[in-house]
Amino acid sequence: MKAIQIKEYVKGPEELKVIDLPTPTPKPNEYLIAIHASATNFFDLLQIRGKYQHQPAFPWIAGSEFSGVVLKAPTSLPGGRTPKYKAGDKVFGASQGGYATHVVCTEERLKPMPEGWSFMDAAGLFVTGPTSYAGLVVRAGIKKGDWVLVHAAAGGVGLAAVQIAKAYGATVIATAGTQHKMDVARSFGADYAIDYRQSDWPDRVKKLTPKGRGVDIVYDPVGLVAQSMKCTAWNGRLLVIGFAAGGIEKMATNRILLKNVSVVGLHWGMYATMEPEMVDKVWEGLYKLMDEGKYRGTVFTDQEYVGLGSVPAALKALGARDSWGKVVVKVPQEGQSKI
Repeated sequence: MKAIQIKEYVKGPEELKVIDLPTPTPKPNEYLIAIHASATNFFDLLQIRGKYQHQPAFPWIAGSEFSGVVLKAPTSLPGGRTPKYKAGDKVFGASQGGYATHVVCTEERLKPMPEGWSFMDAAGLFVTGPTSYAGLVVRAGIKKGDWVLVHAAAGGVGLAAVQIAKAYGATVIATAGTQHKMDVARSFGADYAIDYRQSDWPDRVKKLTPKGRGVDIVYDPVGLVAQSMKCTAWNGRLLVIGFAAGGIEKMATNRILLKNVSVVGLHWGMYATMEPEMVDKVWEGLYKLMDEGKYRGTVFTDQEYVGLGSVPAALKALGARDSWGKVVVKVPQEGQSKI
């Protein structure tokens, strides 16, 4: 198979190389997947440089999210369970080693391809979709009539949040850093779009809401909770999703009290450990939205990335914030096209 293997940490994606490796042999409880598309993530950029909290032992294959076709199903599952998938099934998931033509992984790391979705769209779904659904639906209790502020709305989790909020009958105000990204957010359903590089954005947000009361929910993957308090309504819910801006915020807790606001965190990756029963419920909700045509893929389409050799360029675009949605690389299998 072809893969991007890490034998030592690199300074940046430009140092990544595609090499030939033996196709992995799955353990009795693992699937062997032929990868057709790989999605990029910010943590990939950290991991290849040795800056992430989870660093595999050398050598390891970079990448995580992927979509593809099952080549071989497990021969033995705990408790004598029957494998959910069989050879030929289309799946998507996330497991160490996504930047390759083949990957092995266990069943809990896989989901069935949504009806009518492409490999490219499905490759970027495993992280963003459930993160935004769990945040808005499970943690913030979104309901029809809510006003929702989505920061970095043109990003992967942002576009997921915009669509989920609209599906639940909310009015969505999107923030983004360029006109193009604001236009993208609106194309995915946002009712309004505001440039958060302008210092008066909280006032602009507040003025859009009925009687200037402010928004009911703030979806924040950036680190703008303190500023967002200025445009939050009474009984508002502030969702802490991440800190893409780089810093960890500190805020005056008296302001939380004065507006009767709830500040709610989300760590989707820990649900499988701490609250596994919720994982299936979240995915059931997402599949329902997809089946109803209310949630679609968020693949970055301004530039096409084909072959593992284009992974460095894809990661550079992601790191430079030149992209929107999910930056996904098409991975041709042997005989289809040159890798």
